Amino acid sequence: MQKIFITGASSGIGESLARHYAAQGAQLALVARRGDWLERVADTITPRPEIYACDVRDAKALKAAANNFMAKHGVPDIVVANAGVSRGTLTEVEDDLRAFQEIFDINVMGMVNTFHPFVESMKAKGSGTLVGIASVAGFRGIPGGGAYSASKAAAIRYCESLRVELRSAGVAVVTICPGYIRTPMTAVNKFKMPFLIDVEQAAVRFARTIERKTSFTVIPWSMGIAARVLRITPNWLYDRVFQRMPRKPR
Repeated sequence: MQKIFITGASSGIGESLARHYAAQGAQLALVARRGDWLERVADTITPRPEIYACDVRDAKALKAAANNFMAKHGVPDIVVANAGVSRGTLTEVEDDLRAFQEIFDINVMGMVNTFHPFVESMKAKGSGTLVGIASVAGFRGIPGGGAYSASKAAAIRYCESLRVELRSAGVAVVTICPGYIRTPMTAVNKFKMPFLIDVEQAAVRFARTIERKTSFTVIPWSMGIAARVLRITPNWLYDRVFQRMPRKPR
């Protein structure tokens, strides 16, 4: 029986991943801020998962959850740092300074806080997979979404550093960069989202990537091609095109 620890598990990608792994009989630990939502998910999953209502910004609470799970079930095979937030931000708006801080704290430090309690135990065991959910938004700076793009770029580079650090210990680090997935996070977007896929499809593809321990992937693959083209697009052309693009609402 696989043991899997997932943050941001009360909805969206995290919930769908939980349901996918539960269908395979995995023992799950689900983490999210919304305890009532976690209960709703847990009530429909067998075997019943361990649930922990805590904020990934709270390193102490997250470590307590990790230690509790390991005391009951042992070191997890897979840890998925999925918790994340997205919103439009503008540097000149004073009220958005708090949003910048929150996005960085959750999307970057939340990932660090999620992995931290498990690294030494996985190294001692000589196995395990740490999965960081980043985004194609980390490939280029998205106008109106500077905080989100910067946080996901940081997450990509953090996972890359960690992957090399843990390579000799037998611990894999997988970075997944989703494109547009049909979730509550993307539901607020008022613009056409290219290559949009359903969250259940995404969960299957995520799990396949994790099983293969692919170091870096973009899902869906079509968005990966588009993102790579954007990454090599000259600044003058990128700026001209994207200054007219619709922006995520603040």
